[in-house]
Amino acid sequence: MMGIKENFKRGTLEMLILHLLKGEEMYGYQLTQEIGKRSNGTFRITEGSMYPTLYRLLDKELIADRLELVGRRRTRVYYHIEPKGLEYLDKLEKEYELTSAGIDAIMSYVPEDEE
Repeated sequence: MMGIKENFKRGTLEMLILHLLKGEEMYGYQLTQEIGKRSNGTFRITEGSMYPTLYRLLDKELIADRLELVGRRRTRVYYHIEPKGLEYLDKLEKEYELTSAGIDAIMSYVPEDEE
């Protein structure tokens, strides 16, 4: 059974990837490292969960990829956000803010008779 933390991460992974790609193009492993680093280790995303999300974003045409030769024989796939991805990210961020505000309101609610 998937834990609450895993479920939450899966639901926000698209938003986090798009947010990072808004700043610069990155390759898959780099994305996993940046998410871990910027979250102070709170989110540890495996490449096994990163790539299905990247492929979903590619299929939706929210991001695009390009191959770059690294060294003599190795290639690396870099991902970058597309205009459609920027629009989707904006919607995700707004939904996240509304959801967070609603959760905060519920968690901090004190009935008037308990004040």
